[in-house]
Order: sequence, then structure tokens, then C-alpha cells
Amino acid sequence: MRITLFRLYRCDEKQMAGGIGVNILIIDGQGGRMGRSLVEEIRKICPEAVITAVGTNSIATGNMMKANAADHLATGENAVITACRKAQIIVGPIGIAMADAMMGEISPNMANAVASSAAYRVLIPMNLCDTYVAGTAKGSAAILTDAMDHIRQLTERKTNE
Repeated sequence: MRITLFRLYRCDEKQMAGGIGVNILIIDGQGGRMGRSLVEEIRKICPEAVITAVGTNSIATGNMMKANAADHLATGENAVITACRKAQIIVGPIGIAMADAMMGEISPNMANAVASSAAYRVLIPMNLCDTYVAGTAKGSAAILTDAMDHIRQLTERKTNE
């Protein structure tokens, strides 16, 4: 089942005004709690960004929808693949770039779309994909803060180009 919802207010206003914000794609699965937090925080630090939130399942998408801050919302494999082609920055748990990660929710096609995208990737280490990332503190809030700081720097750089 694929659900696609579009909120055409922020991004259409920017396009009509002649400017388009940085296109940020947030991908999440499972319950979508991390995705929801990312949508909320990225909207705070990058109010002009065009945010697309894609869930690997409808529950994740629904949870990201509750943030009420994404410009576009979609669900499923094809939505991930299509959105990766259009994104300038991709944000999500590290498992989105690994086939069969996140309890099998990330298909090989999804992982390939993320890994081969021309977009800059900000991947947040999580322990749900049987992968340990050395140098990261388990469950550290500093990791999310670092990710938000990095995204802020990226969007400032991309809007100045």
C-alpha cells in the first residue's frame, strides 16, 4: 500500500516567488519517531527548506505527518527511490543505506537509491541494523545535535551557491 500526500503551500510559494529552498529528504521506518523529530528540528533550523518525508511504512509516514512541518509526505519503496533522485540532502538512520536493514524494511532498491544518489547524506547511527559505528556513543543526544548543526551548515552553503 502506498500513500502519497502533498502539502503545496510552502514550496509553491517559494517557486512562485522565484526561489526554491534546499530540497531535504527525510527517510525513516519502523514507528517513524526519529523521522518526526528530524522533520521538526530541520524545519526549525531551515525554515526555507523544502522537506520531503518518506516512510518505509504507513505508520512511519503517519508519525512524520504529525510533525506538521513537511512539504511532501509519501510511503513505500518507489517513493524512496523517486525522492532520492530529487533530493539535495538525504537524512535518516544509517540503515537507510544498507539493504535489509531496519528489520528488513529497507529493500536493496531503497538502499541503492540512497547510496547512489547525488545528494549529500547525513546518516545517524542506530543499532537496529546490526552495524556498529565506531566512535559514536550509544544513544547520545550529541549525535542528533551534531547532525542538525551539519545540516544547518549544508543548507547555508547550498542557498549561497
